[in-house]
Amino acid sequence: MTRRTLRPTVGASFALAATLAATFAAAPPALAHDQAPAPAQRGPVLLRGGELHTVSGGVLAGHDLLFDGGRIVAIGRALEPPAGARVIELAGARVYPGLIALQTTLGLVEISAARATVDTTESGDSTPEVAAHVAWNPDSELLPTVRAHGITTVQSTPTSERARGLFAGRSFVVHLDGWNKEDAGLRLAWGQQLRFPAAGVRSGWGAPPAKEQKERAAQERLALERELDQAEAYLQARGGEPEGGAGQVDLRRAALAPIVTGEEPLFVLADDGREIGQALDFAERRGLSIVIVGGAEADLHAERLAARQVPVVLGNTHRLPFRADSDWDAPYTLAARLHAAGVRIAFAMPGASWDVRNLPFQAGHAIAYGLPAEAALAALTLVPAEIAGVAHRMGSLEVGKEATLVVSRGDLLDPLTQRVTHLFITGREIDLDHRHKRLERKYRQRLPEGAR
Repeated sequence: MTRRTLRPTVGASFALAATLAATFAAAPPALAHDQAPAPAQRGPVLLRGGELHTVSGGVLAGHDLLFDGGRIVAIGRALEPPAGARVIELAGARVYPGLIALQTTLGLVEISAARATVDTTESGDSTPEVAAHVAWNPDSELLPTVRAHGITTVQSTPTSERARGLFAGRSFVVHLDGWNKEDAGLRLAWGQQLRFPAAGVRSGWGAPPAKEQKERAAQERLALERELDQAEAYLQARGGEPEGGAGQVDLRRAALAPIVTGEEPLFVLADDGREIGQALDFAERRGLSIVIVGGAEADLHAERLAARQVPVVLGNTHRLPFRADSDWDAPYTLAARLHAAGVRIAFAMPGASWDVRNLPFQAGHAIAYGLPAEAALAALTLVPAEIAGVAHRMGSLEVGKEATLVVSRGDLLDPLTQRVTHLFITGREIDLDHRHKRLERKYRQRLPEGAR
């Protein structure tokens, strides 16, 4: 059995493919940035006198942070710089852990309208064996634009081919700087993406008959149970070693093995309150570790989510209410309501690529509608790190953790004051230039001298 890789859904004509290939060959800057990955940290760096937003230890005003060899080695007041250290004066600036964006398609999508640059989907209704890292593009032109807003790390995820597909595949947790997936990757394969079977019936133009929708949902529930039953049987037959031992490896079943054993999370895409409730029942019955993604009506199960410690990766805050009779500000206050109920939350823009750069402002909007600022920052740093299985490495400013951090003159979550001046990934200083800035510099030259 050969490994299946992510590719655009089959169906484009050869003529269209040839046209797109010729177009992209003629315009390489649109598909790849020309910035070389940052070199390894060459000596100690001392950030002096900044306001450290540690996440795990509160806000430390007027403190220094020293990092060397890609890791934080000291935090305190008036630290003595080691011999040969670079000192960066940060009076009035803020230092944050690098922001983490979950559930993105960064590195898998370049131009969403050009199928040849979209690598999110494998053909078929259920493709658990798909691995996003196989198709990830470290040279995507979109990565520098996202980094410039303080996002250092993403979870890049495959998506289902059909609107109601089941398993879409395994995600890739990766830093946004590196020559290849091995350089940048933190977890090559993590978790499994599941679009939960529909609990309701859609109406309106283009919707299939209600009976047909109900039958399809029932078939999907049976298929979901069958997939996991087969994965359990496969794992048992191989003595608990999904890809080890003798005999041919079944990549489909092996990909589900960490889910049925609870070693990795199942990311359940569900907004409808009924689907969220059914997903919780399903996880409890089968002993699964799950993460709710979207969660527009997660507040209906807030007490249960908190008790079971099931995190919710919230969808876009800037959206309309989920139902016509919902409060007008329901999407804005959802984060605050879940936090007040004790639910761990993370912010995300599921399925987004370049517009993930606006993720910090989603959290800022939630602050304006009642979410405590420290909880909003945790929802972009430590909580996503825990969900992605990398909290031992990053997500907070602590001695021993990676020096993956951001410096901003102004509030990082405020679009009016944010100004990222420095960004480090494992101690390596990242070039903050990107295509949008280059275009701005170019076209400013057309303005009259006094208007530039």
